[in-house]
Amino acid sequence: MARIDFGGTVEEVVTSDEFPLDKAREVLKDDTITVLGYGVQGPAQALNLKDNGFQVIIGQREEEPVYWNKAIDDGFVPGETLLPIEEAAKRGSIILYLLSDAGQMAAWDTVKRCLNTGDALYFSHGFSIVYKDQTGVIPPTDVDVIMVAPKGSGRNVRLNFLDGSGINSSFAIYQDSTGRARERTLALGIGIGSGYLFETTFEKEVYSDLTGERGVLMGCLAGVMEAQYALLRKHGHSPSEAFNETVEELTQSLIRLVAENGMDWMYANCSTTAQRGALDWKGRFRDAVAPVFDELYESVVSGKETKIVLEANSAPDYRERLEKELAEIGNSEMWKTGAAVRALRPENRKKK
Repeated sequence: MARIDFGGTVEEVVTSDEFPLDKAREVLKDDTITVLGYGVQGPAQALNLKDNGFQVIIGQREEEPVYWNKAIDDGFVPGETLLPIEEAAKRGSIILYLLSDAGQMAAWDTVKRCLNTGDALYFSHGFSIVYKDQTGVIPPTDVDVIMVAPKGSGRNVRLNFLDGSGINSSFAIYQDSTGRARERTLALGIGIGSGYLFETTFEKEVYSDLTGERGVLMGCLAGVMEAQYALLRKHGHSPSEAFNETVEELTQSLIRLVAENGMDWMYANCSTTAQRGALDWKGRFRDAVAPVFDELYESVVSGKETKIVLEANSAPDYRERLEKELAEIGNSEMWKTGAAVRALRPENRKKK
């Protein structure tokens, strides 16, 4: 393992130098990997494993034709490498449980019956295991329970694999029944194309993930954008000006500089006026939102957020309500302006 100093805290990080792909293939040479669910993470992880030379089959409900047909389009063959969930689960010695969180709860009784002594049950999110009192997902004691959680969408897991860059992932072992859980986990992490593997626990992964999604990554980001856009519009700024100053400059310029070189570098390479203002105001924003983040984290740890998710996603009208909520965002002035601004980009103008 590589030992890396993260600002004074040293962590051990696994890379393909320490655990090469050939070793991963050797570790899993006798395993059949079943990927259950071909929605968000399923396609990327299945295709990356397949392209890396592992034995992969897909378990997917044929009654969901969008996902079933996508698997066919991606080269999986019905009756051979594309099967109903129960049949696919019976054939696998490693089960990648990549259904939605609500889907994992619904399918658990079926999947549990298919697990044999020595199998491995793999997750990419700690949700079902950590909140087992709500989900009912309690694995038998004679299987390995492991996790590799890519730090990105399924789309980026696949794109990063194709361009050779890989994606960072965290990994954890919840239950080691065989004595091989760790090497199986690392082999799967390398197999799905992880560039770096950071060790964690199921609890820490799900607490940080649920907080991040509701916070900086999505919920907070969208809310702050809406607030600034509304403020600028209230004071007479045009839709395009409000959008450009709120979203376009962030996503098309500044955030890329942060990703490449860090926030300090971005601050050092903007105008002195922007630099001074950012340094003076960042603390005020931090202090203003800190109580909200405290409330959010407590809601995650207590299981309140999990309860909301499971109840909402299990409702018969979930899809209809979701589409209505997303339409409200898409039809707002801010994001209609965004669509118009994006259409002006050279790459989009060429498509017309």
